[in-house]
Amino acid sequence: MKTETPSPTQEELRKLAEELLKGQNTMTLSTAVKDVAWAAPVYYAHIDFRFYFFSDPSSRHIQEALAGRQVAAAIFHQSSTWKEIRGMQMSGPVQPLSPGLESVRAIRAYLKKFPFTLEFFGSGEKLDLDGFSKRFRVRLYRFRPEVCLYMDNRIRFSFRERLDLP
Repeated sequence: MKTETPSPTQEELRKLAEELLKGQNTMTLSTAVKDVAWAAPVYYAHIDFRFYFFSDPSSRHIQEALAGRQVAAAIFHQSSTWKEIRGMQMSGPVQPLSPGLESVRAIRAYLKKFPFTLEFFGSGEKLDLDGFSKRFRVRLYRFRPEVCLYMDNRIRFSFRERLDLP
């Protein structure tokens, strides 16, 4: 008789989730307005399970995220078999960031994760909120999940457990 694999502890889940987040680049944000759903992939950087991304303020996913006050988000590892499926399903608010310490840290994390971004800036151009806004016509946003489920078929088929976030 087969015994079920024990569930990981919250600490083990956070380590697995952090490993996943470091290895992935895109997060899919989903919104819905009047029974019409929308999904958009964004490049993200993260700090302590807070996700930072740049988007055009006039984009559909931003307009709907701010109007609806909640989004769903998913990050998944690319897999070739069902046994390798692992990812995170989340929901929570998206908020624009203003200049300050959090935005400085977010931009540093973003540049560390996506160093090719530096190629778009000339010598002497500022790598701050204003610099990104002028260069790309974007704004920096934070997604802070209130609900986070970690799923991992490597643990066992259909494993999914709530992750307690800091």
